[in-house]
Amino acid sequence: MSIILTVLSGFIFASAAPFVHRFIKEGIGWIMALLPISLLIYFLTYVPMVAAGEVTIVSYPWIPRLGVTLSFYLDGLSLLFSLLISGIGALVLIYAGSYLKEHPQLGRFNLFILMFMASMLGVVLAGNLLTLFVFWELTSLSSYLLIGFDHERETARSAALQALLVTGGGGLALLAGLVMIGQIGGSFEFSLLLQQGDRLRGDPLYVPIVLLVLLGAFTKSAQVPFHFWLPSAMEAPTPVSAYLHSATMVKAGIYLMARLTPILGGTDTWFYTVSIIGGATMLVTGISALYQNDMKRILAYSTASVLGMLTLLLGLGATATIETAIIYLFAHALYKGALFLVAGAVDHETGRRDIRALGGLRRAMPITAAAAGLAALSMAGIPPLFGYIGKEVLYEAAQKLSGIGSYVTGLLMLASLLLVAVAGMVGLRPFVIGKKGVTHPEAHEAPISLRLGPVVLAGSGLLFGLFPSLAGYWILSPAVAAVLRQPAPLHLSLWHGWNEIVLLSLATTAAGAGLYAARERLLPAAEALKGIARWGPARGYSATLNGMMRLAQAQTRLLQNGRLRIYLMIVATSAVGLAGYTLLHRDGFIGLGIESELRFYEVAIGGVILAAAFLATQTRSRLGAVTALGVVGYGVALIYILYGAPDLAMTQFLIETFMVILFILVFYHLPGLTPFSEWKRRLRDGLLSLAVGTLMFTLAYLASHARFHPPISRFFAETSVPMAHGRNIVNVILVDFRAFDTLGEITVLSVAAFGVYALLKLRLEGKR
Repeated sequence: MSIILTVLSGFIFASAAPFVHRFIKEGIGWIMALLPISLLIYFLTYVPMVAAGEVTIVSYPWIPRLGVTLSFYLDGLSLLFSLLISGIGALVLIYAGSYLKEHPQLGRFNLFILMFMASMLGVVLAGNLLTLFVFWELTSLSSYLLIGFDHERETARSAALQALLVTGGGGLALLAGLVMIGQIGGSFEFSLLLQQGDRLRGDPLYVPIVLLVLLGAFTKSAQVPFHFWLPSAMEAPTPVSAYLHSATMVKAGIYLMARLTPILGGTDTWFYTVSIIGGATMLVTGISALYQNDMKRILAYSTASVLGMLTLLLGLGATATIETAIIYLFAHALYKGALFLVAGAVDHETGRRDIRALGGLRRAMPITAAAAGLAALSMAGIPPLFGYIGKEVLYEAAQKLSGIGSYVTGLLMLASLLLVAVAGMVGLRPFVIGKKGVTHPEAHEAPISLRLGPVVLAGSGLLFGLFPSLAGYWILSPAVAAVLRQPAPLHLSLWHGWNEIVLLSLATTAAGAGLYAARERLLPAAEALKGIARWGPARGYSATLNGMMRLAQAQTRLLQNGRLRIYLMIVATSAVGLAGYTLLHRDGFIGLGIESELRFYEVAIGGVILAAAFLATQTRSRLGAVTALGVVGYGVALIYILYGAPDLAMTQFLIETFMVILFILVFYHLPGLTPFSEWKRRLRDGLLSLAVGTLMFTLAYLASHARFHPPISRFFAETSVPMAHGRNIVNVILVDFRAFDTLGEITVLSVAAFGVYALLKLRLEGKR
């Protein structure tokens, strides 16, 4: 199987999902999971090669003239994400088949989530900047559909729109940055750009590039001040929250920053921007998680906190911090995916997600409780879970930083103790501690499809905690090497003996447990924080969106007021202004340069036409206006005669005579014209009409004198007799050289004649 098929298969399978669901209801989740399971097995076959340092590049021509190729790049970093996307995707699809079993649109849900999975694989496997952007936007689109899946609820629609606008806006900035990288680096291919880091960092446009790229990454990964969309996205069904907002989509920004670190990293701009935003996100969202009560919102804020932590580590740019970012990313995907699925199982069985109304579920849901406990312990950094190893390397990396090591250690300890408290809130309180007297007689153990995901993910955290070298050597070390662009062997171990790192870890755990115990007493103080949060970026988003809507409404009222006169004035004024400005400022335009001599009778006919046209606009008699327009038509016919076009003159005479007679018959009994506008408006309209007429005359004259090729009239004059056997050149053109055009015109007239005949034969007696 080629790498491109791994991506395209997701879209193909997604398109078939609704049809499969029509015929298969039971076990649909297991059937849908066959694709991601197959992809997981396929990517596992690359593990030995990638661990040995090999990189697989596959490229297909896409838009050769623009230098765009559909290329894919598989190294340690993309392999790590591909394993997470396909592995967790399989568990989520199995989970969703049971969680949404009774939902009539389960087939549509499978379409959306498989589309997202394929888009996410395209992002992490893309070997071309523009290919990456295409899949990047597809993840925004598919996540919009998933967040708004329950579209009958206004809150779901609003959350979906918010996520789309925030991430989509960042995507536009990202596109600008990626195009600039490609232009300066001389290529859009990662394999070539990875060697152009010094060139890009030394370019005058480096700072704008970094800001644009980071804007795309920050919006996707919910960094301050764009973090507000992630908790709102919890309006999505729990399988969506578990997949998109803990393990995949929100980590797309982390992936992008890691991928571009060799190209854009290593400067003060990168260091301060990324680390400061990451640190702010880590603390702001971590504190916000503490005073939430809904399990999914607690997990959402804590996810944003960890994303901020990963951003901080990548911004610091040291070898140890980059290693830690990759290790902790893997640990977070395992325990957070498990906890989201646990929250969904609890909601599915009890109908509640508020931790204040939950307690003692370990008796009714023992397996789910065990999985929740393991995931929570990993989140809190308790041995022997893999989360403990992640926390150890976190402190070890901070200690290695020169100058700022103690400050970074303090920030990481504060964020970690907040995570310990959150772990107690979602992993222990609903099952072990809880509120006294709370019982759930309706609760029972979730079906195996709802238990499988939490058990596998939490169990993997335990497995890799006991045997960390399995993940360290085969998966994590190649990913770190891909970011550092050099071999990076990891020596992960569950126990390194008693040292300062262990003491910091114990202190964090104890402080976090104390914070959890004191949480109820601290909640009143959090009301002040809630008041501040109301004036945060979420309010700014709402104000901006409302302002745009009001502006659009005002613009619509102004430009689409239903008055044809105003529409015509705007179009005419715009045409005169833009075309006139261009004519006056174009190179070589000085004047019309009329060189032909005007004869007396030509001037006389022109004067008659102008006088008749002016009279038509001034008379208050309808018959007078019709007669004046007839004089204009007859004057044009005289010009045809003077310039040797008697056939056109004959047609003009007939049409003008017919129209004058028809108008006289129709308008004879109508009252005289009554002016409905002031003289100032009529003067304005007259001047505008004069300007439009002058512009059209100028354009027609210039067009008639612009010769890019020899005139075709000579060809018609020379070939009319020998080829068409006709001396009337106009007739020959219409009947022979442009016969199909004439046939089309005759067809149109014939169709119109049939329509007129049908109207004449229509009988409407008795109908009013």
